[in-house]
Amino acid sequence: MKLMELYTSLDRQSRSRLAVAVISLLLLALCYSLLQERISRMKLRRTGREAVVKELLLLSHQFRVASNDAQRLSNRLAAVRTDDSLAKLVEETGIRGKNIQVKPVKGEERQGMVEDAAEVRIEGITANEAVNLLFLLEKGTRPVVIKKANLKTRYDDPARLDVTLVGAVLKPLPQETR
Repeated sequence: MKLMELYTSLDRQSRSRLAVAVISLLLLALCYSLLQERISRMKLRRTGREAVVKELLLLSHQFRVASNDAQRLSNRLAAVRTDDSLAKLVEETGIRGKNIQVKPVKGEERQGMVEDAAEVRIEGITANEAVNLLFLLEKGTRPVVIKKANLKTRYDDPARLDVTLVGAVLKPLPQETR
């Protein structure tokens, strides 16, 4: 009530200025609330996009790793010759024991490649030579799959091992069977 009395007691010009000031304050409050709503929506959108970017960066990294692995495998497949075998690759490593035996094993066909499989038994090598042999086969220039490796110590010399490897050299399928 006192506000109404105070308002009516003012002259006409003061009343209009007061009305404009109140209207301006109301418009300013309305604009502020609209801007706050828009800012909060933009923040939500930004956090959603940040999550998408984070996921895309992870997927991009995984794609690069898979692409590098595929390129490495295709380069290794290109280096394979028709006469390559597991026994030949073991000989190329230069690791020799007392005796080396090779038995051919039936290989499988997998994803456009055929396996030239064999069981290689090497007697009387050191543990370091066994580790070097596995490393050289795995990281060599040709694709090799080691399916099974069995390491046994010798009874006559416990410092030496008998190694039995079942593995395969991966070769591309011939053109006519594709």
